[in-house]
Amino acid sequence: MEENIQLFLTPTLIIDSDHKSIRDYAREALAGITEPVKMAIKLYLAVRDDIRYDPYSPFYLPEHYRASYVLKRGRSFCVPKASLLCALGRACGIPSRVGLATVRNHLATKQLIDFLGTDLFVSHGFVELYLEGKWVKATPAFNRELCRRHNVSPLEFNGREDSLFQPYNLENQKFMEYVGFEGIFADIPVEQIVAGWKKTYGEDRVNNWIKMFEEGERSLPDFETEDVLNK
Repeated sequence: MEENIQLFLTPTLIIDSDHKSIRDYAREALAGITEPVKMAIKLYLAVRDDIRYDPYSPFYLPEHYRASYVLKRGRSFCVPKASLLCALGRACGIPSRVGLATVRNHLATKQLIDFLGTDLFVSHGFVELYLEGKWVKATPAFNRELCRRHNVSPLEFNGREDSLFQPYNLENQKFMEYVGFEGIFADIPVEQIVAGWKKTYGEDRVNNWIKMFEEGERSLPDFETEDVLNK
């Protein structure tokens, strides 16, 4: 294989797979499992369900995506959760990298759509894990409880097939639609993500979000209590 696999095993300042908390969490989650595919599945489920999905999370600094920070905070949106899964994979010797895509969310909340000004989600994050000689996609964004609220089956991952957002919910309504892929990265391209958000959502809107975080998170919405939109 021509690509440098070592690049996807190496810690970075953001994907800090060498951090003690990351290694300790991985060891506890695996509970002695040593087979790579089974390890990947266990780590995926841990990130999916232990870290609550929260789109109203800080996003504008590298530290907001740092795996150890995400683990300690216990909630975040798709890209920081992808960063954490990537770090856990690397900590366990599984080459891991982050992918970004643009998706259209057909089952968001009214409050979130109003917050963003669109149902287009730019720079949605997923992970690619190198297992059994190939890259396999995994998407640990939505925790099990949130999926139940939105009437969609929790997204599973078997370590051998790509696991991307379900196109339909349990009532056969459109759920997630992939509009385009933005790239694969060895580290989180924070500046690219923020620039893409400003281009899509508007610079003033994104700057207002940053101001909200600078002033404190207590006034931010609670995504888990918001009304699900069915289109």
